[in-house]
Amino acid sequence: MKQKKSVAASATGGAPRPKRVAHVQTHEVRIIGGQWKRTRLPVADKPGLRPTPDRVRETLFNWLGQDLSGWRCLDAFAGTGALGFEAASRGASEVLLVEQDTALVEQLKRTQERLKAISTHIVRGDGVAALRQREPASLDAIFLDPPFDSTLFDAALQAAGRAVTAEGFVYLEAPKQFDDAQLEGAGLTLHRYLKAGAVHAHLLKRAPHAA
Repeated sequence: MKQKKSVAASATGGAPRPKRVAHVQTHEVRIIGGQWKRTRLPVADKPGLRPTPDRVRETLFNWLGQDLSGWRCLDAFAGTGALGFEAASRGASEVLLVEQDTALVEQLKRTQERLKAISTHIVRGDGVAALRQREPASLDAIFLDPPFDSTLFDAALQAAGRAVTAEGFVYLEAPKQFDDAQLEGAGLTLHRYLKAGAVHAHLLKRAPHAA
């Protein structure tokens, strides 16, 4: 007596149908300029991880200039490291990348090793605390990109306003626009501004009275 073919077998002409494997999309961002131009950085699939879009970073570093030789920088909420590694790619002499998530810290270290990014230093910790520990007026560029649903913006701005040099810059990425009245308490003023989708990108400087 013949055995009946299974439904799966008859649907494929006698051969069992292979199981479908879910496609896992790999997200990446790329370094825009400098010695590692076009290098891709992996983006982990983590809730709240939202790397600065390529277009926004390109505009930011057009504002800052293509050559950051000798700059001292701090990326306070590093995530993928896109901002910090971009600064190092353009010649910054010191870039501290601070990140709380252990898995992201390990990913940052792998990227650091792959790029041989000797000017970068990666630590697991609190970005606001790292800024507060810096000497006053000791940083040429500070990158602030906290999670959009966090309450860290005011504290981060206060710490950055103290740590940035008189001629330095603070980059703030936020879900809303900050005006000078909101920045005044941190001793900062708006220098450049860009809105791209949900991203409000601010380039800030020390306010004249603070300098």
